[in-house]
Amino acid sequence: MVENRKTILTETRKPIVVVGSIMMDLVTRTPRIPAIGQTLIGTKFETTPGGKGANQAVAAARLGYPVAMVAMVGDDAYGPQLIENLGRAGVATDAISQAAGSSGLAPMFVADDGLNAIVVVPGANHKMDRATIDRHADLIRSAGMVLCQLELPIDTLSYTLELCARVGVPVMLDPAPAAELPEAVWEQIAWFTPNETEAAFYVGDGVSVEDTAKRLLAKGLRGVVLKRGGEGAYVAVASGKAGWVRPFKVDAIDTVAAGDCFNGAFAVALLESPDSCHDAWTAARFANAAAAICVTRKGAAASMPARTEVDVFVTENG
Repeated sequence: MVENRKTILTETRKPIVVVGSIMMDLVTRTPRIPAIGQTLIGTKFETTPGGKGANQAVAAARLGYPVAMVAMVGDDAYGPQLIENLGRAGVATDAISQAAGSSGLAPMFVADDGLNAIVVVPGANHKMDRATIDRHADLIRSAGMVLCQLELPIDTLSYTLELCARVGVPVMLDPAPAAELPEAVWEQIAWFTPNETEAAFYVGDGVSVEDTAKRLLAKGLRGVVLKRGGEGAYVAVASGKAGWVRPFKVDAIDTVAAGDCFNGAFAVALLESPDSCHDAWTAARFANAAAAICVTRKGAAASMPARTEVDVFVTENG
């Protein structure tokens, strides 16, 4: 494990650094998502490593890019398992610390049609504070891009974005679960990547995709990717260029972590491009391909595809 970390952190490419959450997903598979007050008989139960931050880290690492994670787990039985899973995927885990109490947990229902309902219990993730960020500030400064989500305390997120803004490190924020953001945060975000529900939280219901992107950019963002599942992704940048990137048609069996897979792959493709602004649509196409493979598999981090799989998939599907 130590050798793996050393290889990642001494690469010539600036790493993706994920400042985010680690969870153990407690997955109940069921014919359909139960309604309020309804009892269903489940078909299977399993535990699988997840958390939006960890999923995005694994997604990028599986694509062959150097990745490190700043995070926290509990001192329960799940903590060592979560760290070990990240290490096996190629993620540098030196900046993951342990706190007293529970690791993050995510009980969820996954229906036969691939739809899911999730409850996040933050646990150790909500013990991430400014002191945690300060301890790993050098790693964050070294990043080619920092990936964040909203499963950490908002104050910790704001502090991270302030650090990145001071040193010129671009940040991709996945606003999940959607929450109110301090005004100062918006101009510190390079890429904002909400799904349909999250986008509606920030601009309201019934707003067209095009107007949603415009309203979000007006907050000071440099780039927006609206993740729309089977419709594809709508990419817009502050210069005014915008457009759809079509999806790949697959038979989905599990949509858990598809958005995380997209973000990890999008970050990798942007950093591998000579001009990330003009290549954002190509990067989103690559990310759509990775997410398409992801939804044909069960699990969160376990469903992330390898680079060779994505390259072959893109070649075969045009």
